[in-house]
Amino acid sequence: MKIVIAVDDSACSRQAVEFVIRMRWPAGSRVIVASVAPLAASVVMPAYGPDVALPARTEHEELVARTEQQLRESGFATEGRLLAGDAREALVELARAERADLMVLGSHGRTGLARLMLGSVSSHAVSHAPCSVLVVKRGRNQEKG
Repeated sequence: MKIVIAVDDSACSRQAVEFVIRMRWPAGSRVIVASVAPLAASVVMPAYGPDVALPARTEHEELVARTEQQLRESGFATEGRLLAGDAREALVELARAERADLMVLGSHGRTGLARLMLGSVSSHAVSHAPCSVLVVKRGRNQEKG
């Protein structure tokens, strides 16, 4: 099974990773850890040469690496992906390109105006992804963050 998990360093995202670790998956399952940097954060700064990227890109790369390590320590085969642009479209495209069987995301739990203004990555994924989507909701007794 090929699983794409989206991470953004939020409590919701960490809970989604923990959920994946706790579940039993078919032998040979592989997890693709993806983080989406805003487009400006993924652009290389030409004045400093092609190897120097903006700090936000580094933060996303480190997040992917930490999450991959956590999953590998739990016995998963992993691959990391740093995507750029709109998270909704980038994650759906990744699932399509990788022929993923499942996408896992944390739910920020926004409702009403906040959801309309900010958009909902999980809602978009449920509607547009070419695979099943698992939205991990935060438990009632867990802190927001």
